[in-house]
This record gives sequence, structure tokens and C-alpha cells, in this order.
Amino acid sequence: MIQNEKIHKVLIVDDHTILREGLCQLINSTPGMSVCGTAKNAHEGFELIEKTQPDLVLVDISLPGKSGLELIKDIHAVYPDIAIFVLSMHEESLYAERVLRAGARGYLMKSEGGEKLIAALQKVMAGGISVSDQVANRILQGVSGKRKALSISPIEALSDREFEVFQLIGKGYGSRQIAEQLSLSVKTVEAYRASIKQKLYLKSGPQLVHYAISWQQSQTSGVDSNTLPTKS
Repeated sequence: MIQNEKIHKVLIVDDHTILREGLCQLINSTPGMSVCGTAKNAHEGFELIEKTQPDLVLVDISLPGKSGLELIKDIHAVYPDIAIFVLSMHEESLYAERVLRAGARGYLMKSEGGEKLIAALQKVMAGGISVSDQVANRILQGVSGKRKALSISPIEALSDREFEVFQLIGKGYGSRQIAEQLSLSVKTVEAYRASIKQKLYLKSGPQLVHYAISWQQSQTSGVDSNTLPTKS
């Protein structure tokens, strides 16, 4: 190793211990990279940024408590020079554009291999953006106005906050629990639920709960979320 070679420090935020340990081994064995800390939730991760001063934060979307999406927004607002990369089990088509808008510079699904992850991290730390060709094309089509409306999942119409509420509904949370989780009033959560129902063409609260739970299950089973029923 060249003596003056810069070592890029990486902070890992993921709630799965085995995955954190595996990522540590992979990153620490890569020249020019070193893990400076690990955290199992957004609160720990944000606190470690000040202590460890990473060059890049590797974030999972599905974290206990505050979501990875909210963590990305917080990091980008306070530490805009720190690169953020998302490694997630969730469908890229639904999350990648959201995390890029929030301030992340890359997205990769956990089903991809270690070599692909390292290449993506290196690209991001060099100042680039790393997403799949499919997502890059979708973004370009969106900018040029050429994206076909029929190809867009109804869930993509949700705002980031509506999307967070929708995810929590899918995890079985009630309005009061969601309000506590997101630091909102119950009245505000109910307003979000009403808006979500309208955007997903759902007629009732039970329909929303059923759809959200089915969607949440589809994210772990590999079912195409575009095939889930909405209108009845």
C-alpha cells in the first residue's frame, strides 16, 4: 500500500449484526477503505458521525425507530459533504429515487455481490452516483418527461412522509404508534392515511391496512409490488 494513500472511512448503519460483521470484513479487506464504526439504528448512527467523521455512511432503509430515509435527510442537512450510500433488501424501483432525492449518492440491493458493492462505494467516494442502469434510465426519462405513466407503481405517487406512514401501517402500527414513531400528531397521521387511501384508490381503512401488509410482505418475498390489487 502506498504510504500516502487516502483511507476512506466508512460508517455502517444496519440493524442486522451478521450483516454488519460481514460488511466490516469486506470493507476492511479492501485497499483504501476502513470501517470507522457501526450502528444498529439511526440514532446511534447519527451520534457516531460526529465522533468518527466518516467519508461515507452505508445505510439500510429498514431500521428500527427512525427510518433510513429520515436518517439520510438528517445527515445530508447537517453533514452535506459526507457521501451516503444505501444497501437494502427492498425493491430498487421504489426506493432508489427517493433516497437520491433525500441526499444519498447510491443504492444497491443486498442480493448483489460484494465486488459490486465495493465498486459502487468506490464510485460514490470518487464523487459519482451509483444506481442500476434501469434506475438511471427512469430518472432521465422523468427529467425529459418521457416516462410512461402506466409504468409507475401507485406507491411511487406517495410523498416521502406518506410512504413512511404506509410502511409503518404495513408493519402493523396503529395511528397513535405511527404518531409517536414519526413525532407527529395523531390528527396529522390520520390526514396522511386519508391521502394514501385516495392515491392508492382504496375505499376504507381496513383495505389500506390489508394492502400495506401485503406490500410489506412482498418486499421480503420477492413478489412484484405492481401486481398487488388496489381498486376493487
